[in-house]
Amino acid sequence: MPNEVEVGPVADLTPGTVQGAGRYAVGNADGELFAVTRRCRHLYADLADGSIDEAGCLTCPWHGSKYDVHTGRMVLGPQGIFAKIPGLGLAFKALTLVVPLGRGRVVERDGTLYVE
Repeated sequence: MPNEVEVGPVADLTPGTVQGAGRYAVGNADGELFAVTRRCRHLYADLADGSIDEAGCLTCPWHGSKYDVHTGRMVLGPQGIFAKIPGLGLAFKALTLVVPLGRGRVVERDGTLYVE
C-alpha cells in the first residue's frame, strides 16, 4: 500500500522492544504496538535507539526525555546535566504540548507489521 512503511515480522517486536522503520520509532509497550516519529525534540536523538520504561513511555537514549506513546507528548524533559539549564525541560515539554511527536498506526498483515 502507498504511504506505509514495513517494520518487519510480528515476532521480532517483542514487549520492551523499539526499532526504526523509516521515519518512525516503532515499539511494543507491554503488548501495545506504537509508532512515533523518531527524532527527540531535545537534540534530535534517534528514538529508535531508545527504551520503554516501566510506565510504557518511550525514553530518549541520549538525555532521558520520556514520551507518552499514545499522544507523542513529552512527559519528562531532558535529564542529567541538561536538567540543570533553567527552563529547558519546561520549554521542551511545552513545545510537545503544541507540537507532539507525529504518530503512525501499526497494522499487521500476514505476520508482518507496517506503519500507516
